[in-house]
Amino acid sequence: MLHYFYHLLAALELGGLGNAWDFLHKGGIFMIPLGLTSVAGMMAILYKFLSLSSSRIIPKSLARDVSEFQQRIAADRVEPVLAKFEKGESTLARLSAVVLEHRGLPRSEIIQAVESAAREETVHLHAGIGVLDTVITIAPLLGLLGTASGLVLIFQGLGDNSDHLAIARGIAEALTTTIFGLAIAVPCVVAHGYFIRRIEMLTARLESLLSSLSAVCGKSSPHA
Repeated sequence: MLHYFYHLLAALELGGLGNAWDFLHKGGIFMIPLGLTSVAGMMAILYKFLSLSSSRIIPKSLARDVSEFQQRIAADRVEPVLAKFEKGESTLARLSAVVLEHRGLPRSEIIQAVESAAREETVHLHAGIGVLDTVITIAPLLGLLGTASGLVLIFQGLGDNSDHLAIARGIAEALTTTIFGLAIAVPCVVAHGYFIRRIEMLTARLESLLSSLSAVCGKSSPHA
């Protein structure tokens, strides 16, 4: 019985691979750039999921330390927090370190310094979004290009002596590339919207935390 199920599973796997290969083969030459585009889109999505994780941007423990920075100064327990800032393992830590470098200055000057440093951090937050933008634009266009190519084959097969095989190949290529192009673009559009929204939320949270930290450091030194 187990032997039977093993062969059945193997047959299903081979059948699935065969159907996938037939689908890709019907799309013609345009499936190659579409395949490369899909890989680029998947890699960009994976990269953004990892790069926008809370531990890389705003670790919960560090956010709590920044929120309670005034209390830690009063309790003389600020050294561990300063050590986290110096390590710079997250966006919040690096920007907080900028605030600490300018402590004792007027708050407006501290905020200006933080805004300058935040511009570079913002570039890092948006890294990979450009790839998704490109994939979203190119994938449907490549699908339409494949569709146009398939239509050419269809029209070439029409005539007094219609080549039904050529017509069928043209229809398959036209439909396959369109479907594949849209299948690539749709998840990338969804992911793009999610990442943009997450960046906006993280940026707003960073602004809130750094504003409170600037208010504290603009009044007195952390060791005061």
